[in-house]
Amino acid sequence: MLRPKIAPMGWNSWDCYGAAVTENEVRHNAEFMASNLKQYGWEYVVVDIQWYEPGATSHEYRPFADLCMDEYGRLLPAPNRFPSAADGKGFAPLAEYVHSLGLKFGIHIMRGIPRQAVHKNLPVMGTDKTARDAARFNSICAWNPDMYGIRENEIGKAYYKSIFQLYAQWGVDFIKCDDICRELPHEEKELRILSEAMESCGRDMILSLSPGPALLEKAELYKQIANMWRITDDFWDEWELLYAMFERAEKWSIHAGAGHFPDADMLPIGPIRQDIDKNNKTAFTADEQITMMTLWSIMRSPLIIGGEMTGFDEFTVKLITNEGILRMHRNSRNACQLFRRDCEGNEYVAWTAGDSEGGAYLAVFNLGDEDGALVFETEELELSGMTRMGTELWSGQTMELGDQIRVEIPRHGAKVYFFRNVNAWQGGK
Repeated sequence: MLRPKIAPMGWNSWDCYGAAVTENEVRHNAEFMASNLKQYGWEYVVVDIQWYEPGATSHEYRPFADLCMDEYGRLLPAPNRFPSAADGKGFAPLAEYVHSLGLKFGIHIMRGIPRQAVHKNLPVMGTDKTARDAARFNSICAWNPDMYGIRENEIGKAYYKSIFQLYAQWGVDFIKCDDICRELPHEEKELRILSEAMESCGRDMILSLSPGPALLEKAELYKQIANMWRITDDFWDEWELLYAMFERAEKWSIHAGAGHFPDADMLPIGPIRQDIDKNNKTAFTADEQITMMTLWSIMRSPLIIGGEMTGFDEFTVKLITNEGILRMHRNSRNACQLFRRDCEGNEYVAWTAGDSEGGAYLAVFNLGDEDGALVFETEELELSGMTRMGTELWSGQTMELGDQIRVEIPRHGAKVYFFRNVNAWQGGK
């Protein structure tokens, strides 16, 4: 398993297209990333759920639809949606194209073995047994009808090895495994089997676990066997969900470290829910998007874009290419909530973090429904050894510290300051 120091940054098709994304849409988003975002560290292009379902048209699942698979019960991309996958090529041609752009390619999988393969009693590759010998019939996802869990036997292990061998042949760099993260402890053995199969496939891959909320008492397990794990259920463009993320972030931030990152889920920015209406765009205000990007970055959550990138406006591009914010995402260390308090009718949250190359960050959020100002004592920051001049990373404005700090913040907005050491990097836009 890869152990990258930086939390993964990329794009995932779910927020835009649900289960219905096509090869053409994936290619166009990959091209946009390569031309506009790659130089800022964005690199993963991930095809989300049910790429093997020919009739998928939305975020909804068709119960017991015929799925595309090979003679060993291994799911294959639907050729009507992914034409380059025809003739058994799978995702290899699309992965090769993404790689040619200097990017990395990922796919979503569901835990287990296809129920359709079990009902047809297809053989399991490398064994003299069948899918019925691998399946656990009492282990079924509550929200998707495609799979049975696998038995904790050699046949189940062989099935997982066979699919990861296939993914390695395709050139997959990122696996998002669903119906597993919050299904502990009863699915813990299957999670370990899956992780071991990935480790033995001969190709380095990122392992992402969904959905959340992850179990805090299983934090050390997630850190040992995965690169990222969801700390929330699906996150959408609703202020109530963003507000709730602060409590989750406070609990999980101590578990972010090289190679393992609590995942606050995708960034629903720009055009989303394109399968419903091409005019749909994020309901988050500009200030709410700044709050989201600030919190995700200081806590070192993976940054996975959810919107249709080819429809991004100038604000959205600037939001995800702010060099100071992305540096904080790379270099933030030991991030934690400093305080959460009410002031003149608004609720404010402050976070601090060190910079791995020297310096410190202060992020202040206004969770209230009115514009406001927060005043607090500078000594609360414990910024010994730092300059007294901070740079606000979204605006580029400077702030000189006195005995007190006064920060004016719009409703649902955020400001984040970098305080540098001597000869350290100077933050900016």
